[in-house]
Amino acid sequence: MDAIKTVGLSKTYGRKRAVDNLSFTIKQGEIYGFVGRNGAGKSTVMKMLAGLILPTAGDIEILGEHMKTGCTSRRLGALIENPGIHLGLSGLDNVMVRALALGVPNAKAMSLDALRLVGLENVARKRVKTYSLGMKQRLGLALALVGSPDLLLLDEPFNGLDPQGVRELRTTIVELAQLRNLTVFISSHVLDQLERMVTRYGVIRDGVLVRELTAEEVDAECADYLSIRVVEPQVALVKLQTAFPQAKFSILPDNAIRAEGGLNPQQVGYVLSEADIAVGELYVHERDIEELFVGLMGAEQSRTDDGKGGGRHA
Repeated sequence: MDAIKTVGLSKTYGRKRAVDNLSFTIKQGEIYGFVGRNGAGKSTVMKMLAGLILPTAGDIEILGEHMKTGCTSRRLGALIENPGIHLGLSGLDNVMVRALALGVPNAKAMSLDALRLVGLENVARKRVKTYSLGMKQRLGLALALVGSPDLLLLDEPFNGLDPQGVRELRTTIVELAQLRNLTVFISSHVLDQLERMVTRYGVIRDGVLVRELTAEEVDAECADYLSIRVVEPQVALVKLQTAFPQAKFSILPDNAIRAEGGLNPQQVGYVLSEADIAVGELYVHERDIEELFVGLMGAEQSRTDDGKGGGRHA
């Protein structure tokens, strides 16, 4: 069964199409990272999934159940934007208010269990106004866990947290996903944290889903490789394949040769020189996850290296 399935999901505000014909599927058990620039449509998608705003068009299925307009599943928990918490109440009281509103049996016991899962059991009876920002975010997560949902929507849960808070919340989310077999749909600008937890990514740009990648595909695209530029790449390719049979070679659209397999640039240069093949350029191409996603999101490159990413030229 799919945890989330949308078909032609759209949202228009006046003349602005915030989400444009979005169709995607998230399998049960996935931790799906939803990536995009501010204003790309991430929060709008999550709010439609949670039944907080009405879609202009399209269909939504949550855990195999077709959602009527403006409705959502009781099996879904959400932390979208700021947690809806009352600062004058204790953490336990905040969670119990939600549990009672949902008609959860044994509300107090279930609320204490949710607080234990997010590491707040020792401060459950303290007023929330004494909590740190990280503790408030974890309380928001506890609120989302009320009712033992099978699917969590988390919109920018790391916002405003210090590195320790980010780490603690990330660890909590991963442990919950494993312990409860939860599906997690999470958006964040903190790409290095997503990299530590996500199994698949979706990239949204101007309301359109432009690409989906597995964690393995991201690792492959961000792997270092040797870039070789010569006048006759096909001739050079044959020589290199013969000299380095353990390596993987391909010719890129700009006719540069891409060599994977940890080759030594000096050895490659020597082989080509012995074959009287003049090398115009030879360098190790380095690309990180930030550069990959910045390109997919449509922002300008933060580096001025003529579009080739980082590199150590030989």
